[in-house]
Amino acid sequence: MEFAKQELREETFNHSMRVFYYGMAIKTQQSPSWRLAPKTYLLTCFLHDIGTTDENVSATLMSFEFHGGLIALDLLHKLHHAPIEQAEAVTEAVIRHQDIGGSGKITELGQLIQLAMIFDNLGGHADLVHKGTIENVVEHPPRKKWSSCFATTIRKEIGLKPWAHTTALGEKRFPEEVERNNLMAPYDG
Repeated sequence: MEFAKQELREETFNHSMRVFYYGMAIKTQQSPSWRLAPKTYLLTCFLHDIGTTDENVSATLMSFEFHGGLIALDLLHKLHHAPIEQAEAVTEAVIRHQDIGGSGKITELGQLIQLAMIFDNLGGHADLVHKGTIENVVEHPPRKKWSSCFATTIRKEIGLKPWAHTTALGEKRFPEEVERNNLMAPYDG
């Protein structure tokens, strides 16, 4: 948490926390049989956007998800001596958190970060989280205009790396959909 709070912009750190809370609500209500460890999910949430920092996005030609995955692996396994299975699970989920296609398989950890990220960024799968839960979550940590902040980040990476993985979601469409997040618009102030 200290690393994420120090490295990420406040808006991105808040997003990471909301993704954790929404994900835990989704797991509890929709998939209680999933066996993923909450601590591993929390680490994934803290690190899923580490590749988007100003320093990290411009430090490499790799897409932010891939570079972020490598940062997560080094941080967890080499620096903090996390079990390799945990470090690799987090890394896989960080790398694949924007692989939201309709085919293929993904771990429970990867699926949960995708669902919660899509919920917070796009308002997708709105039926998975109760409105009261949203209202409780956005009190702390608040959105602080997250939709426009993240859309700006997407455009920045695509400007630096026209081949970025994010373009798979729609070079123009994806940031526009983030900005039009109708579910979260009332809380985005």
